Amino acid sequence: MYYRFGKVFHFISVLLFLFTFLYFYSAMPDVVAYELDENGYNSKEISKSTFFYIGIILFAVLNLVMVTVSKLIENKSTKTFRQLFPSGDIFRDYMLTWTYSFTAIINISLAILTLFIHTINNQNEISSGSYSLFFYLIPILFVVWIIALFWILLQKFNSIRSNSTI
Repeated sequence: MYYRFGKVFHFISVLLFLFTFLYFYSAMPDVVAYELDENGYNSKEISKSTFFYIGIILFAVLNLVMVTVSKLIENKSTKTFRQLFPSGDIFRDYMLTWTYSFTAIINISLAILTLFIHTINNQNEISSGSYSLFFYLIPILFVVWIIALFWILLQKFNSIRSNSTI
């Protein structure tokens, strides 16, 4: 049941990433800087089309890998998944919710990364200091979701151990 909320969160994050990526891509100059030196000048640059293809390919690969894992669990594609996460098991629902929502967190992180690159390239219009909360949000979200994964796995292992001693 909960995994449906994870799927909706994932879908909204896909739309958020695509909107922010395409919007900021259209505002980028022909040469996109992704690193500045200590004087504030561009030290590393790529072309706008290379930035676009790298961004879309990174987005597609990360989503494909994470959604494939979710679909393997959801469809019980292997014997191991059928035994470990049977239908009706609450931990199956938790794992599906976690994988879909973690994919959404990755998408939100990519959108924030696009915002960061946009602020580097448009410093006369946008100061990167005004978005510092978003930049700290990425590692905090990753840590929270990894802790949630360990909690889910710990609970699953404890339920397996308690069922095997009976």
